[in-house]
Amino acid sequence: MPTPSLDALPIRRLTLRDLTACADLSEDRGWPREEHKWGLLLAAGRGHGVDAPDGGLAAACVVTEYGPRERPSLAAVGMVLVAERHSRQGLGRRLMRHVLEEAGTTPLTLHATPLGRPLYEELGFKVTGQAEMVRGHFVPSGRPDVLTRTATADDLPALLRLDEEVFGMDRTHIVTRLPAFADQLRVAEEDGRIIGYAAAWPNMHTHVVGPLIARDTATAQALIASLAAHTNRPLRTDIDVRHRELLDWVKARGLAPVAFNAVMTHGITELPGDWSRRFAPVTVAAS
Repeated sequence: MPTPSLDALPIRRLTLRDLTACADLSEDRGWPREEHKWGLLLAAGRGHGVDAPDGGLAAACVVTEYGPRERPSLAAVGMVLVAERHSRQGLGRRLMRHVLEEAGTTPLTLHATPLGRPLYEELGFKVTGQAEMVRGHFVPSGRPDVLTRTATADDLPALLRLDEEVFGMDRTHIVTRLPAFADQLRVAEEDGRIIGYAAAWPNMHTHVVGPLIARDTATAQALIASLAAHTNRPLRTDIDVRHRELLDWVKARGLAPVAFNAVMTHGITELPGDWSRRFAPVTVAAS
């Protein structure tokens, strides 16, 4: 039988049953397998994929929606991958056009690598910001002035309120998964009021710090330091470049620059919420 053309292959919905195939696709492109992250994205978001004629996935991506379920306010696109053997044949463009068509009037956002950015620009995405990835073993210095502690179940309502206020829309389906997804979930407090929170979740040999939401830079620093104090792994995080003071601080304490990603949007000129308190995402794949 002749092999069907890529254009003829249907785009289907991915589920948690596709987790291994998604991780295989990541590995095929030289990315880490990141099965733990794929698990979160496929559970909290909606995966789209194309099955390869010779087995596995030819392409995949995940869309995570925020706001009211029946009328999302924003959708984040992530993990847009095409298998090496099927690359440069228009499959990524076709997958993204499918995402745009499904989104309708819902605004979209994504973090683009320099390699992917031209495609997104061609599809109408605009650069609205930038994030810098840093990684390394954190070297403590001094004692933070802000009190932090491990989050408890009783903190969840306050965390959800703070998160929605800072992020600009409801993302209960992400925040409520953090206690099981992350190895650490910590809050910063002042006079009994939560003024920030952060998680550290395992990704291959590192702990990724995200989300990181804080009243100010000092609070963000205290949360990072407290997470670092409870792990022997290198830390990795993606910090909005407008938070120059925090970036300089983590670099002075052992985290080195790895890469820059462009923050892009489609259908809106800037992201909602309060960027001054939003320091790092859960993962750039879910913005």
